[in-house]
Formats: sequence, structure tokens, C-alpha cells
Amino acid sequence: MLLKTTLQAKIILALLLVANLVSAQNHSNSTLVQQTSEEEIGISEERLEKIDKMITEAISDKEIPGAVVLIAKDGQIVYHKNFGKADAGGKMLKKNDIFRIASQTKAITSTAVMMLWEEGKFRLDDPISKYIPEFKDPQIITTFNAEDTTYTTKPAGKEITIRQLLTHTSGLGYGRIDSDERIQKIYAKAGVVDLYTTKDINIAQNVKKLAGLPLYAIPGEEWHYGESLDVLGYFIEKVSGQPFDKFLEERIFDPLGMQDTQFYINDADKNDRLVSVQHKVNGEWQNFPVTFYDPEYPVKGAKSFFSGGAGLTSTAEDYARFLQMYINGGELNGNRILSRTTVELILEDQAKELYKDQNKDYGLAFSVLNKEGVRTGGLGSEGTFDWGGYFNTQYFADPKENLIGIIMKQTQGTTEDETAWKFRQMAMSSIAD
Repeated sequence: MLLKTTLQAKIILALLLVANLVSAQNHSNSTLVQQTSEEEIGISEERLEKIDKMITEAISDKEIPGAVVLIAKDGQIVYHKNFGKADAGGKMLKKNDIFRIASQTKAITSTAVMMLWEEGKFRLDDPISKYIPEFKDPQIITTFNAEDTTYTTKPAGKEITIRQLLTHTSGLGYGRIDSDERIQKIYAKAGVVDLYTTKDINIAQNVKKLAGLPLYAIPGEEWHYGESLDVLGYFIEKVSGQPFDKFLEERIFDPLGMQDTQFYINDADKNDRLVSVQHKVNGEWQNFPVTFYDPEYPVKGAKSFFSGGAGLTSTAEDYARFLQMYINGGELNGNRILSRTTVELILEDQAKELYKDQNKDYGLAFSVLNKEGVRTGGLGSEGTFDWGGYFNTQYFADPKENLIGIIMKQTQGTTEDETAWKFRQMAMSSIAD
């Protein structure tokens, strides 16, 4: 009897090992291709159709002027649709239209940093001043005069590390869009570029200006969204010996087949595919004007500023390729970008108690859903990672379910837009296996 039981246990164990191996192979072989039958991979076509209705109603109610929406399951695109208008003139959106992805750039920059880390170029807790000397001996603000923007400082007592730049705990702010009035005014007076520019400036010039300004807090003591990833764009240039845009093109975009992802658009066909930023004026959608930034930066001007925090333009399908690479453990279509162990490190909680969202942790490139976030409902499995962009683009990727959701819009100002949370909740609920 004991022998029989032991044999049964061994058979069960062997079957489990084979199942796990097949599952792992399916995960790593996910190539992001168009799938014709949703039901075959455990997605309800009927539930996906409810997303159509939700987006259509949002357009009708003028929450958004339009959207491109994509869902991929098990490496196969099961939903990819375009809705509404690409500009205030009435041009219809297309599935392959190009969007300013703004802060969705950050995860790509972080990925590039970690590729160089894998090559032994630096340690995560190295001071950034080792590579960009202008950041040596940082100062923090002690007093500030709002009338003339003068301020006093004191030594921070700590150096900014590369890990802190990746996790937004460096003490750097975000200029004109920062929540701190002191940072807004100090950065503006110094001429720091933190949004989309057509001026003839490069990231080296901008980062060196930034390095001479005070921090809002001691490095490593607060989580505060800022220009940390712009600094890392210049850091990539210094460490790799390549222009930042060329590094991304050669090491990430080309291997992943991201043919429509770039900082600046230089051919007429792609220019026509760029979606206009829109805002509401008296209840109607109009194209957004030039303010303290120029929304037309991808197609005109000097085209010399490669913002690691906000500068890229892309499509829904291109960004899905990038996310699928992460779900696959660092590889897509036979091209390995990162080691599986590096992906696991990137998705580990790095900011700890400094990141104040009880539903999420913050890793080295994304926010990551924790157990409390799972309990909240509709956000995904534990370990689901996400972020979004300044012009109202959002994404999430659930490694457990091998599910990706992307919703691309281009709006500014108050919109009463609820499509992001509705889409995520409905996409998760479309799983029917």
C-alpha cells in the first residue's frame, strides 16, 4: 500500500512538473499576435463587447473625444479597436494612430537603465554624481520667498543614488507640473525644461541645470514624482556612450518590433497618424493650444530634447509589445531584453513605506499591485503592474493571467473621464476560462 501511494505521488508530481513547464514555455513564447477566436484562450467575446458600449457612451457624453483600446491575453491580441475622433476637425481615429505617451516613457527608460546594470556598468546604490559630477553634494531648500523666488539651502547630507532616481525618492521635483509651488518657481526661473519643447536644447544641458538646483527633501526620505527619469536618460548616454534615442532604438525598439515608437516623428505618413491633444472649451472638444509647452513637439522644432521621463510617442500595439516582454520574463520573439531575475527585481517593492498608495507598491519601473489592491477588486492579480501618461493614456499588465490592457487618449484639463478604471475592471472581468 505504501509503495502504491508513493508511486501515485511520484506520478502526480511528474504531471505537475510537466504542467508547470508547459505553462512557463507558453508564457515565454508569447509573441503578441492577432488572435481571431477570443473564446479559445479564455476571454468572453460577449463581455468584450460591453467595453465597446462603455467607450461609445463616454464619447457620446463628451468624457473623451476618442480612444484606441487594446487587450492581449496569452500573448495574443483579442481586442484592438478605435473609437471617436483624432482631432477637433473630425478626423477619425485609427488603430495604428500615434499618441504622446508622456510618462509611459519612464518604464522604457528604466528598462534601458537596467539593461546597462545587467552589463555591470554600475550598482543601483551608486551615487549619480559618480557619473554626472554636477550632482555632487546636493542641497535642500530651507526657506523660500514666493515674491522673488529667492531661497536658502543647507546640505542634504546624502548623495542621490541611481535606485532613488528609479523610484522617485531622489528629492528632485517636476517643475511646472509639480505640486510644490517652490519647485515650480525655482525650476521655471532656472529655465529647466520639464515638458514638451520645440527649442534647441539637449538633455545634457537640461540635467546640468537641474543638478544646480535644490532638492525638496533629503534623498531617500520622500516619494515625490519628478524629473528623475530625465536625469537617467542623460546617465544612459554617459554610461553607454550612445545618444539616448539611438540606445532605445537599437536595444529596445528594434528588437521588440516597436516600429512606431520614437521621440520625434520625421515622415509625412507618421505625421498624419499623430493624434491631436484636445481639451474642452464651453463643453466642446477643441485642439489644445501652445501654453508653457508645445503639444506639437513631436513633429516640429529642433527635435533635439530626448526626455527620459516624458518624451516618447507610440501606438497601443507597440506598447503592448513592451509590456508582453515583461510578462514573458524579459523576452519577446526570441529577443531577450532583460533577464527573468532582473524583471523580478524591477517588480519588487523598492520604495517601501515612502509610496503612500495602500493598494500598490513601487518598483524600479512601475507601480505594482499588492494584496490589499487585489482585495479592492477589479485591478488585477497580485503583481499586476501599471502606470499612465500626462495626456490621459493608461496601461496595466497582469503576469499571472498573462493579460495586458491599454487605453490611449489625448486630452488635457478637466474631462470627467472615467474610462480608465472602467476599462481595467471590465478587461479583468472578461476572463472566462
